[in-house]
Amino acid sequence: MADKTPKGSDAPFAARIDPIKEGLSPTQMQFIKQMELEQWKKKTRKMRGRNVVTGLAIGAVVLGIYGYTFYSVSQERIMDEIDEEAKLERMRGPKTSAN
Repeated sequence: MADKTPKGSDAPFAARIDPIKEGLSPTQMQFIKQMELEQWKKKTRKMRGRNVVTGLAIGAVVLGIYGYTFYSVSQERIMDEIDEEAKLERMRGPKTSAN
């Protein structure tokens, strides 16, 4: 297994600790909380960007469905008008039988 120190450095590698078991001083606990807060802020910025993109994508899909529905309904109305005109033309046409 590789050693836990960076190349060319005598400093030990950062290890995870349990603050409850280690008995840290209040200054150390404050520093840990400050670092956790900074990490949380960094993560929320990334998540906020992803949430905005996801929200815009969902909104675009919803608006697309809404627009298509209106377009589809307007096409049905046109077809009804064409059918009505065809019926009127049949009524105006010659009154002969095809026998």
